[in-house]
Amino acid sequence: MSLVSGAVSGSRDMDNKKNEGTDDEGVGSVGRQMSESSLSAAEEEEDDDSKLHLGPQYTIKEHLEKDKDDESLRKWKEQLLGSVDVTNIGETLDPEVRIISLAILSPGRPDIVLMVPENGNPKGMWFTLKEGSKYCLKFTFQVNNNIVSGLRYTNTVWKTGVKVDRGKEMLGTFSPQLEPYNHVMPEETTPSGMFARGSYSARTKFLDDDNKCYLEINYSFDIRKEWPAV
Repeated sequence: MSLVSGAVSGSRDMDNKKNEGTDDEGVGSVGRQMSESSLSAAEEEEDDDSKLHLGPQYTIKEHLEKDKDDESLRKWKEQLLGSVDVTNIGETLDPEVRIISLAILSPGRPDIVLMVPENGNPKGMWFTLKEGSKYCLKFTFQVNNNIVSGLRYTNTVWKTGVKVDRGKEMLGTFSPQLEPYNHVMPEETTPSGMFARGSYSARTKFLDDDNKCYLEINYSFDIRKEWPAV
């Protein structure tokens, strides 16, 4: 889902509170650190998300042996596994998903390729977007060891400590392979206007059907009138 959808309405709500005499900071000011209570509430909401109780997990070899007499299931499994070398990875139970990079694609602009730090916490502003511009997200990731089922992306955005958006997107089920996967999200448009411009903080997660988190990224970005100089 969007990096910043909902930012305009969230900013307007903050501006209305300001006019009513609250102590909220101005919309154009740099976003302050999220309060512990905001983080805690967000964590609770994310922890409640898709807590599925699934059946037992199988290795790839066990997947192939299971229901091997069912012709349609056998063909579906072979299609899913593709060119996987079962002799090398068929005995490993837990899948491994490595997010290699995230990229922001915008027509007429060079791709903004965001390499993911090992600790998942980029320093400073991770990227800048121009208001009212069209963009889409591209994820590059690799799957090893076993099939990962129901891989999904979640993203929560705050502005001046107030949550303005939370989105989810199902990426799918993927078998292990040597070549990285690429997933491109639908095109969206950044909000525009004085209420939308400014600094944001965000948290992105990649999880599977078992709610196992393969990567959590905590970062900051901003929206400006113009793109930064290339």
